[in-house]
Order: sequence, then C-alpha cells, then structure tokens
Amino acid sequence: MKLYIADAFTKEVFGGNPAGVVILDPGADFPPDETMRKTAAELRYSETAFIRPLGEADADGAYSAFNVRYFTPAVEVDLCGHATVASFHCLQQAGLVKAGTTVLNKTLAGDLDIVIGEDSILMDMAAPEYLGIIDDEATLKELYTILGISYEDNIPVLEAQCLANGGDGSGLKPEIISTGLPDIMLPVATHEELNKMSPDFAALTEFTRDRDVLSIHAFTLDGGAHRGGSANGGRDDVTAYCRDFAPVCDIDEEAATGTANGSLTYYLQRNEVIPSEAACLFIQGEAMGRPSEIRSLANGDAIKVGGSAAILAEGEIFL
Repeated sequence: MKLYIADAFTKEVFGGNPAGVVILDPGADFPPDETMRKTAAELRYSETAFIRPLGEADADGAYSAFNVRYFTPAVEVDLCGHATVASFHCLQQAGLVKAGTTVLNKTLAGDLDIVIGEDSILMDMAAPEYLGIIDDEATLKELYTILGISYEDNIPVLEAQCLANGGDGSGLKPEIISTGLPDIMLPVATHEELNKMSPDFAALTEFTRDRDVLSIHAFTLDGGAHRGGSANGGRDDVTAYCRDFAPVCDIDEEAATGTANGSLTYYLQRNEVIPSEAACLFIQGEAMGRPSEIRSLANGDAIKVGGSAAILAEGEIFL
C-alpha cells in the first residue's frame, strides 16, 4: 500500500493540519478495523485516511469514485475535512484523479462530491443539521470556564456587539451543528480571548462526551471582515479566526478542521452573519504555529469546504 504524509489547508509543508493517507491497491479490501486504528495511532496524526479505489480506471489510470474511511488514534470517525483534502491531493499526485474533474467520495457520512482543482480540493459537506443551543447561564459559565476564559468577558460583550450592529440583543450563543460530525460552535468576543484559551482537557472531554459531540470549535469575528478587518488588526478577507479542541478523540487541539468550519459556515448563515450564498475564509492553527486557511462556499444548505495541501513524505506501508 502507498503511504503519504500531507499537510492540508496550506501550500507549504509544516503548515496546516497533517494527515496520514494510505492508498490501497485497486481491488484490495480494507485491512481489519483494529489494524487501521493501530496504524493511525502509530502515525500519531489526528486522522489517517484509508482509500479504496472503486470501479475501473480510465485509459489514463484515473478513477471516478473512492471509498474513504477515517481513523483517529482512538476511534473511526464518519468524516474528516482536512484528511479528505490531503487524500485527494495525494490521489492527484499519484495520478489516480485528474484536475478539472469531479469524483465521488463514499464515506460513513454519505456520498460526497469532490472537485479536483489544479492546486486545491473542494469537497461537499454532509447536509447541515442544527442539533441544539447552549443558552442557560449555568452551563455557559461552566463551558467558558473549562476553556480557561470567563462567561462575563464574552457573552455580555457579544450581546452588546449584537445590539450595536442592529440585532435583537440576544447575541451569539454556542450551538451544536453538524455537517458530517457534531461540534459545538462557540463564539468568543475578541481575538485576545481566543488566543488566551487554555482548556481543562479532562473536564472538556467529559463535557463533550456528555453531549455526544466531538469538538468545541471556538471562533471570533473580531479582526475579520465582519468586525473591524485590518482596521482592528486583522484581515479584510477573513470571515473568522478559529481554534478547535477535540480531546474526546485524543486531539487536544487541531490546526485545521474542514467539517467544523463547514458547520461554522452554516452557523453563521443561521445567525444572519453571512448571507445564504457566501464565500468564507477561516484562519485556524495560529496558536499552534501551524496557520491554516480553510475556504467554504455556501449555496443555501449546500456547503463545500476546501483548500490546498502539500506532501511531506511518501513511501510504502506494510499491513
């Protein structure tokens, strides 16, 4: 089997989010589940993708459909955005897909289209789902405290910002959203608050496990196009700055998360921060020294997420 190590959501190695990518020989079956999980644990990346080409190759050796499975060091997950970007970039490098085509990715989250660009990969997210809101004060205080910041420095500030922008004063609250995986979208008032987060990971593991979610996806609009931009020390082309914590999956923090940013796109639509048709740019991984750029396209409930990737290493793996 072919093994790659690739950094997703970046054009340069040592940026973005690294993933392992294992490409099976045509016609081969997946290894046993426990073997794939142990492989992911051995590679020590947050996710490793295992790819099985489907059907017959064309005259150039390219395929139009693949079955991809995703493993963290602890469990199999239905979908992983950065590992998908890494996977199809590696498939392109291996000559198994061609630029300018759309191919099928069969996952546990459903059948998803993947658009292969010259230097980027764009993938369908699963149909977005709103799974609930966290709005009682006691739980909000618990959650922000677990993350190492305070309720008082965030929720009241977010409510004031909402009023200043002509909203109803309710502000943004954490919501559970899924575009393939359920995550908590957690608004933070300022870039400073985002940067100073220092979670209690044991408590955060219990909090997320109790609510059957995989991560806390913290974000701020501060310094982005919707709040201050370059005049506030940020970038005029950025929608939000993000951090993602998933200790329940043995991932304390992740440098880039495609599915969570797909969910964030839907969250921002729901809360009328962006229109129903919009292009977004999310910056993640700065706190880890691995800055990532994740792009999304929204067309109503149809959401695509993507970006570039860079291959660090390739070779053979014996399973």
